[in-house]
Amino acid sequence: MPMSIKLLPLVTLLLAPGCVTKTKYNALESELSKTQEELRARDSKIAELNAALDAAIASEQAKVAALEGQLAAAQREKAGLEAAIAKGEGDLAALLKDRARLKDSIADMSRALAEQRKRQVEAEKRIAEYRDMLLRFKGLIEAGKLNVKIVDGRMVLVLPMDILFPSGSAKLNDEGKAALTEVGTVLATIADKRYQVEGHTDNVPIRNQTYANNWELASGRALAVVRLFVEAGVKNELISAASFGEYKPVADNSSEEGKARNRRIEIVIVPDLRNLPGYDELKALAGG
Repeated sequence: MPMSIKLLPLVTLLLAPGCVTKTKYNALESELSKTQEELRARDSKIAELNAALDAAIASEQAKVAALEGQLAAAQREKAGLEAAIAKGEGDLAALLKDRARLKDSIADMSRALAEQRKRQVEAEKRIAEYRDMLLRFKGLIEAGKLNVKIVDGRMVLVLPMDILFPSGSAKLNDEGKAALTEVGTVLATIADKRYQVEGHTDNVPIRNQTYANNWELASGRALAVVRLFVEAGVKNELISAASFGEYKPVADNSSEEGKARNRRIEIVIVPDLRNLPGYDELKALAGG
């Protein structure tokens, strides 16, 4: 209730006849009027302050709402950044893993390429040696007394037995000596090569006072060739003999032509395993 209303009974009482003088009444009325004026001014100020307070509260609430919006946006941005960081870390891990695999793959490819180059060099070397052998024995090849072949990955000089030995004998004939001397002289000039002379026969059984079977006959013939090669200059430690008898034919023994092809001397140029891929691994596996 406004204070002016509360003061009204008091003023009325004071103004009652016989209680106060007119001067006193006027003074009281003036004071009342002044008090009422002050009260109105205070009420106005209070209203003004309330309005300002409401405006300040509304402003602060707006600021809080704005800050809450900014906080929510910041939290969303943080979550997005954390997700991006997690994805980046995953991508980086995958990239590092791929890089490691790529590095291993490059290393494997480099080793394979180096091995392939080594094989290519060896292949080119063998081709060059084959061509060189063809050139060295060109005369005998053209005369039909010798053939140069690749058998089981080895270079082999093949001489028909019929131009070397009489039937059933390991004694060289004159034509055979001449041909083998020419071959041995050439072989003696080739450095760092080892040779194995292999004797082969057809499947016709043999049994005489000297040889009990084709193995022994082929062995005697191979040894005869070895002795002649040594006389032609091939070093003893670079040559050996072997006998296959009738057990490694190159043609069907059912025909005379096939039997003639099977009766032969093969001079195998023994490959140097040290130049072959994998030699170091084989050596290590064998304990050096």
